[in-house]
Amino acid sequence: MAEEPNYLDLELWLDQQIIPRQNRLKAKFWEILNEVANSIDSTSLLKVHPESRGVKLTKGNDLLGYPYQVLDIIRDFDFNNGLNIRLLNWFGHGLFLFVQLGTSHPKAPLAPLLDDNWLYDTSSSPWDYPEILLNGSCSSSPTASDYEHSNFHQWHKSIQVSGDKLSIEDKISDELKKLIHLLS
Repeated sequence: MAEEPNYLDLELWLDQQIIPRQNRLKAKFWEILNEVANSIDSTSLLKVHPESRGVKLTKGNDLLGYPYQVLDIIRDFDFNNGLNIRLLNWFGHGLFLFVQLGTSHPKAPLAPLLDDNWLYDTSSSPWDYPEILLNGSCSSSPTASDYEHSNFHQWHKSIQVSGDKLSIEDKISDELKKLIHLLS
């Protein structure tokens, strides 16, 4: 339904519960990402990728108008030899795990991910999440041409979560452990 240009949703404007409720949820997800980040052994990351710069949490309020939180792991964004693992919590859209590899990385293009419901991203930028996640610039069966014509290799998968805080932490940790094992 199209919104009237002069209409103001004054009921929403006066709803004193909606913003505190959203803020509590953001804080709980931030705690989850922080717990996951703290559980990652930096020594194991260095074994996977000697240029690892550890983990970093960031957040923002406007990815197409929705809040988001990011956990970056390894943090080497070089398009030739780099490796980064990113967990994107995009409110209103879901939780997504990304792995970005440089085109000359020894594990690139990491085709075994196909066996675990990962999608190969075909966007022109690894950070164009609306293009990748909403417009479908990805493939479940990438071709040799897809690999050859990309200036980076990136895969992603949706992480379906339910339950309480600990269940979500466990689900994320399990997915990360599987990915790190594949990269080792």
